Amino acid sequence: MTAHQPVTRPVFPAETLERMAALYPAQAGLLHHHLPDHPLLSIEALAQLGESLPASEVEYNPGNVPIGIRPEDIPSNGLSIGETIRTIDTNGSWAVLKNIENVGAYRTLLMDLLGELEPVVTPRTGAMLTPQGFVFISSPGSITPFHFDPEHNILLQLRGTKVMNVWPAGDERFADRREHERYHAGGHRNLPWQDAYRDAAQQVPLGPGDAVLMPVMAPHFVANGDAPSISLSITWRSEWSYRESEAHAANAALRRIGLDPAMPPRWPSYAWAKTVGWRIARKLKLVS
Repeated sequence: MTAHQPVTRPVFPAETLERMAALYPAQAGLLHHHLPDHPLLSIEALAQLGESLPASEVEYNPGNVPIGIRPEDIPSNGLSIGETIRTIDTNGSWAVLKNIENVGAYRTLLMDLLGELEPVVTPRTGAMLTPQGFVFISSPGSITPFHFDPEHNILLQLRGTKVMNVWPAGDERFADRREHERYHAGGHRNLPWQDAYRDAAQQVPLGPGDAVLMPVMAPHFVANGDAPSISLSITWRSEWSYRESEAHAANAALRRIGLDPAMPPRWPSYAWAKTVGWRIARKLKLVS
């Protein structure tokens, strides 16, 4: 495995931290970075990383899938993860390497980057919990389907171009409360898609040196440009994000007994009673 190469100057310039302070945690927006060509993020290093990760930490498939494809309908690309990454220029695929923080050199890189963001994050949402890293490797023209994620996230574009299409988090026009409940009860991250959503999208074009701040549970899909792409997502959780997850899980339990619970509030509020009730229920092993 390639050794960690120390980053010798700040990756996030001062103006990016100022911009992030104005956006975080509720709004998506364009940021910038100075992450150089790093040996850990070369095609060969990523292929070796993919081959070393457990199957549960690797996901890859053809890149020309519909925006709203159901997870059970996603086909195989017929390749190994190593082959997928090494031939990404021509094989028409999409891949993600998950939880790269479990590999020592990648964890060091991740924590270095998150450390630069801590002065912005901590005063707003508290401690940066559960740091995780994800690397996306995409062929020209590939699509990441419409979905949402529970983490605070900054995606750094390293190679190629893409457009992040994002919708407001917590807006039930684009992700109904039942979709949140389904996900927080153990369901897949992909969401139902309607073409009518397009007009309401915030589009954030990304090239090398660009980054995008993504709010917790903001619905989005990604359209890759006409060249192969490598992107690094650095993510963290907050006490608030965990409380929102617990409120949705509590709502799922309430719906199973015939109630129609309201959508939990967004930051900085949270559904205190549902969160406390869910934690007590889990402690008593009344729910899983």
